[in-house]
Amino acid sequence: MMDWTNGFARMDWRGAARRSGAFAVAAALLLAAPGCSFLGFDGEEEIAKPAEGATAQSLFNQAEALTKNGDYRQAIKAYDQVERLHPISTFAKRSMIRSAYAAYRGGEFDKAILSASRYIDFYPSDDQAPYAQYLIAMSHYDQITDVGRDQARTKAALQSLRELMNRYPDSSYAREAKIKLELAVDHLAGKEMEVGRYYLKRGQYIGAINRFRTVVERYQTTTHTPEALHRLVEAYLALGVDREAQAAAAVLGHNFPGSPWYQDSYALLTGRNLKPQADDESWISQTWTSVSSVVDLDWF
Repeated sequence: MMDWTNGFARMDWRGAARRSGAFAVAAALLLAAPGCSFLGFDGEEEIAKPAEGATAQSLFNQAEALTKNGDYRQAIKAYDQVERLHPISTFAKRSMIRSAYAAYRGGEFDKAILSASRYIDFYPSDDQAPYAQYLIAMSHYDQITDVGRDQARTKAALQSLRELMNRYPDSSYAREAKIKLELAVDHLAGKEMEVGRYYLKRGQYIGAINRFRTVVERYQTTTHTPEALHRLVEAYLALGVDREAQAAAAVLGHNFPGSPWYQDSYALLTGRNLKPQADDESWISQTWTSVSSVVDLDWF
């Protein structure tokens, strides 16, 4: 009697073998095809596998072409191939900093920071080290959001910009860093002003004063200072602390005489039969005379 069960088993095994063999041949042809790219498990197109014996320069040139074409994600992978396959070549060193640049241009800021930091760790005295630190700073700086959000990124930008200025003071990047730093500080001052206004509108005058005082003490060189002084006049008058209100108006009038904020403060005081009055014992006067025109980076 014929064993149909075993027959079907033998047929199924042979069919599976044929299908498996066909799949293997197809896969081999696909992988062997020169310059062929393939899809990863997540559906993202992977960079083409390098040809056997590909030189560091040819791989680097491929990465540079991808960067020039704006394909930054693939460029990062290509630069990483240079480092992985030719780690002791000069192109590996160049690929490290170029990978950081490609990541920055592609908006992959964390990758840019990681690659640039690694470059500085390996080559702290290299002529490209200031540029690497600049990429770190700009990767933080470009993520600064509006003043209504958390300012952790702004503080990280300040710290990295400060490090660039301290470590590489003679570089062209240090000069640009100073400009960016001032803008970042202005951003932080704007955050303090927003919170201070919030408290002031709700009659929480002590909380408002603390915020405006922060602007006067820490961010005195920013564009927000005239308003901060005026808001102090408002808050102190609301509390009945006329002497501090007069001192704030005096500092405002002396340093920003043409400001509309001084005009508003003067109107508030004269409406109560008061006038701006300097007071050497006021914290406002003492702070103003003790703070230099340069941003005090030790606050950060």
